[in-house]
Amino acid sequence: MRFFIVISLLLLNATIINAQQDSIPIAPVAKDSVKPKPPLNYNKTDSLSLKEEGLISIKDYKIISYSRDTTFLDTSLTIQKEYKYNFLRRDDFELMPFANIGQPYNTLGVKFFNRHYYPRLGALGRNFNYQETEEINYYDVATPVSDLMFKTTLEQGQLLDALLAFNVSKRLNFSVGFKGFRSLGKYQFNQAQSGNFKTTFNYRTENNRYRLRGHIAAQDLDSEENGGISDREQFENDPEGDFTDRRRIDVLFGNTSTLANNRILGKRYYFDHQYVLFKSKQDSIYEKKTQIRLGHEFNYETKFYEFMQPTGVDAFGEGTFSSPIADRARLKTLFNKLSAEFSNGTLGSLTGNASLYNYNYFFNSILITDTQTIQNQIEGEEISVGGTYFNQFGNLVLKGDINYTVSGELTGNAFDFSTIYLINENTTVSGGVHLSSRLPNFNYLLYQSDYQNFNWQNDALFEKQQNQTVALSFNSTKWGLLEAEYSAIDNYSFFASTITDEQRTSGLAETAFVRPFQENETVNHLRVKYIKEFKWKKWALANTVLFQDVTQNQQVLNVPQLITRNSLYFSSEVFKKAMFLQTGVTFKYFTSYNMNAYHPLLGEFYIQNQEEFGGFPLLDFFINARVKQTRIYFKLEHFNSSFSEPIFYSAPNYPYRDFVIRFGLVWNFFS
Repeated sequence: MRFFIVISLLLLNATIINAQQDSIPIAPVAKDSVKPKPPLNYNKTDSLSLKEEGLISIKDYKIISYSRDTTFLDTSLTIQKEYKYNFLRRDDFELMPFANIGQPYNTLGVKFFNRHYYPRLGALGRNFNYQETEEINYYDVATPVSDLMFKTTLEQGQLLDALLAFNVSKRLNFSVGFKGFRSLGKYQFNQAQSGNFKTTFNYRTENNRYRLRGHIAAQDLDSEENGGISDREQFENDPEGDFTDRRRIDVLFGNTSTLANNRILGKRYYFDHQYVLFKSKQDSIYEKKTQIRLGHEFNYETKFYEFMQPTGVDAFGEGTFSSPIADRARLKTLFNKLSAEFSNGTLGSLTGNASLYNYNYFFNSILITDTQTIQNQIEGEEISVGGTYFNQFGNLVLKGDINYTVSGELTGNAFDFSTIYLINENTTVSGGVHLSSRLPNFNYLLYQSDYQNFNWQNDALFEKQQNQTVALSFNSTKWGLLEAEYSAIDNYSFFASTITDEQRTSGLAETAFVRPFQENETVNHLRVKYIKEFKWKKWALANTVLFQDVTQNQQVLNVPQLITRNSLYFSSEVFKKAMFLQTGVTFKYFTSYNMNAYHPLLGEFYIQNQEEFGGFPLLDFFINARVKQTRIYFKLEHFNSSFSEPIFYSAPNYPYRDFVIRFGLVWNFFS
């Protein structure tokens, strides 16, 4: 009863808070303690004495993913930690950030393996800081532990990401996390801020037959939209240096009457529980057992996208239905899945499931014009059945996952199969196949705006996008990691502008004519990624290279052919081994290509084939240090911008940031 009371109090408190924190980066610990674990019957009051006696190791601070993979809290300092020390707290190698923190990211590399089964709300350009269900972690810790991350932003603001995980008892764990930031930015009307909150619980009974976990997430992402710079000459050709202060550069929405703002709000309630209905006795020699497990997964989420502007602007078309502009799209989803799992030490694990997905995507009213009537709602339900399979035969691991929609219009099917083979302790090979069929995101199917040019309904016109992907991987301690993926996509969905040359010549903006489309011909995408680090004494060279090739009749999928990142750095113990120091330079480069343009009204990127961007280097100098459980970061970001040609853009009319010095730390507390 105490357990359910505690959960109820947390649920009640979380409904008042509108923010959530991203999960901390996780990785296996390279140097693990071999100290004995605490006795099985220890209780909370014993934690301090056990810690003092050295009976608790880092392996007793477990981080459990959505798919129930378990890793341990990692307090080491590596080059991978340097790559993840950013706003998203994950490696952004295949992303190109905008000038300000919390602004959109342009996509440099794309993957079509394991896509979302159900369509999402949309506004994906604004969604990078929105944490999905699959990104939430759960905790099983021996004593309370916290993870604090601080980093400076750009002008009048800071970034703080804090997480606390603790145990009420040995089998009941909670975590509370908050990520908040504000950054004014270097350009006019470019402020961004957000608050992200999450709380999780993880419980198991003493006999491990019943286990329950869940979370509450509340997220608020808010950003000003200035439309990008209006005169590139001010940025690219400035011999007198008048515009080195970037706030002097003219922006498209350059006053309070035209300044736009978009916002994403989301709240989610999730829990997942399982009960072992039948469990045979375990063979102590071969560890083979048979069990039947029943499960239920519940997920309720509301999501809201809003675009606001005091008055209409020509960049989105001359005609408006009302002023001020107030576009609001809402999506409510309810997901329930029942499952039954049969597992055996010889036959493996086989799970069957049935799920019900209710959705309601809507606007406030029906739009009736002289030429069409646009409904205000897409709602319905999807009934799906499926199953998963997992087994290990010696060094061979097999995984399979299938879903088939029995009733519903959004999805068709999804099939995933992967295998991993351990050649030896230093080398593995793996492969996989992904097949899926579903409609594009909701904003492709239905959208309403106070701007007359941005109203459409395509749910009866668009076909399901078909993805077929094959992936291979070779991972060797000696030779590095090599990944290859080939995808064939039918009915590929994208945004593009329908502006004509005549309209462009007359001075109309291409952003006023952006609409969703589907490509009738197959789009083929090949990506090959190679990761390898070379070490010599205290020096290391970390390399990541991505090659991409697209075969298509119409140019609808634009990506750079080559992306490379190379870090040359030095590592050493200093101050009588009281500190571990790591310093070096990171070089990043991608070839020029028709970079996608950003549309602030939709919060999406759209295809443009008029100009090429890219082909410029990005150089960062960093000094990182580790003192006990504290990692200190100091970086000179894009320091080559001071002496290089100003052609660095994150998207057309959106320059990348100039040279800036940023610092911060990540601190873990154990108690």
